[in-house]
Amino acid sequence: MIAAIKPAGANTRGLLAYLYGPGRHDEHLDPHIVAGFAMLGMPDPGRNPDATFTQLAHHLNEPVHLRNSEFGKTITDHVWHCPVRAAPEDRHLSDAEWADIAQRIVEAAGIAPPGDDLGCRWIAVRHAYDHIHILATTVREDGRRPKLHGSGFRVGDACRQIETDYGLRQLKKGDRTAGKRPTQAEMHKAQRLGWEQTSGDWLQDRIHAAIPHASNAEELLAYLEADGIAIKPRRGPSGDLLGYAAGRPGDLNKDGKQIFHPGGRIAPDLTLPKLKARLETTAPEEHPTARRQRPTTPWHQATDALDTLHQGMTDDTHAQAHITALGELIEATAQRAPDHSRAELRTAARTFARAQRSQIRAENQAAHTLRRATRDIAHTATGPDGSAFAALLAALVWATIVAARWHEAKNHAHQAEAARQALHHLHTAADHALVPVIDNLAARQPSDQASRTLAHDVRAAVPDHADRILTDPAWPALATVLADAEAGGHTPHQLLKEAAAQRELHTVRQPARVLITRIQHTSRNPVPNRRAEAARRRSTMTFSGSAHLNPQPAAAPTAPAERQFGRRR
Repeated sequence: MIAAIKPAGANTRGLLAYLYGPGRHDEHLDPHIVAGFAMLGMPDPGRNPDATFTQLAHHLNEPVHLRNSEFGKTITDHVWHCPVRAAPEDRHLSDAEWADIAQRIVEAAGIAPPGDDLGCRWIAVRHAYDHIHILATTVREDGRRPKLHGSGFRVGDACRQIETDYGLRQLKKGDRTAGKRPTQAEMHKAQRLGWEQTSGDWLQDRIHAAIPHASNAEELLAYLEADGIAIKPRRGPSGDLLGYAAGRPGDLNKDGKQIFHPGGRIAPDLTLPKLKARLETTAPEEHPTARRQRPTTPWHQATDALDTLHQGMTDDTHAQAHITALGELIEATAQRAPDHSRAELRTAARTFARAQRSQIRAENQAAHTLRRATRDIAHTATGPDGSAFAALLAALVWATIVAARWHEAKNHAHQAEAARQALHHLHTAADHALVPVIDNLAARQPSDQASRTLAHDVRAAVPDHADRILTDPAWPALATVLADAEAGGHTPHQLLKEAAAQRELHTVRQPARVLITRIQHTSRNPVPNRRAEAARRRSTMTFSGSAHLNPQPAAAPTAPAERQFGRRR
């Protein structure tokens, strides 16, 4: 059940004319009052042919007129309007049930507090089987104004309880991080102009898409302006940026002037302070003796960054930062993805935007590595090769699962649901990207003898999942990946153990497919040189710098192919 409180108005009679009229978009059937502040003597134009809208409006407005005459100041925001709608699959409620629902909602809102005989005047009009409209005039019988601050959240809580009591569809409780719902006027305007989205939703998508391309707020606004979006910055006397508003091209008011939307009204995470916190982070200091092999492409770099995401989920502020940065990475990946995956990834990015917001403050510095990888992808001019793209999508799938579990553990119902919906689209994109990779690998699978030896490695490294891996249709392709890795000096047994430790296999439908992308990504680097690694660790122990990174081991000479494949002959 949804109760959507509308902006305050001033025309009581005009709203009554709409509620009792034929309807502008939905047909109004049998309009009549089902509840009100004092049903005795209430003029109801839907039941009494002699009653008029003017009479009913005057009846509701009497406290307003008295206050205006007493204070000599006309109130122009006294009309409170709240449509209350049941879900399409809910049963039809009776007039008596709707009357009880209306009473509970005005009590929760503060319009007519329980036991208060001096509350505001209100009525509930029903003109369809699935919803009512509550109209109130917000001047109490004692001339005071009601306390309506936070009424939307109280009404939402009342609706959740009503759903339980009446056996209706259960909606999830809000946490004040959802975006602003489009008004009917905005939806009708979009329909009239042939737009698929309202201006607010359109701007939200465009700003989220621009975030991976900017390293500070000024760059972000410049990028948006270059993309054709109208930007109105708010600056202090020193020229410092204090705020901004954005406008959609062609979204004009009745005077033909551009309509601007403040960032915080477009979405809660798009205020200037929150954008600055996300964008303006600094790189951690690197250990001077580190000699890490950098990924050859931004796609590999992003996959490496995702590999450590689960390590940052133990601290809530770090977890929130990583989930926010994960959404940016999904968006950047969608923008640079091959054509066959772009639509699914764009849908995943839009859906995951809800999972990026929660009441927990993000320590954005913790996600610097992931955000840097995202910007590199956004700025790259070349697309990924098939295996690198498949590995990144597989990593995004696992990271999204981790994000959904974290939200579930924190009882973030809306965010967890958004992550699960995004996961569906990521799975589809990942499966599609892996098909050509598997086909190419399976076409050059190792000999039967080599495959049997590799199967032995699988049973020794991951005994709990060996049967599922070896019966997976993608096993021949995985055998090729393991053989290639061994030719490069790696040990298949160790690679399998590491891959299984990084990505749980008991929840995977096709474990061989997951291991393919995991091991292909890991084995692209040369085998570690143990002596060089030991020397680097000794150097690290004596370093007294202010910040430390965990450098990857230096490269070692590749063992001759004869030694690597000797046991297979």
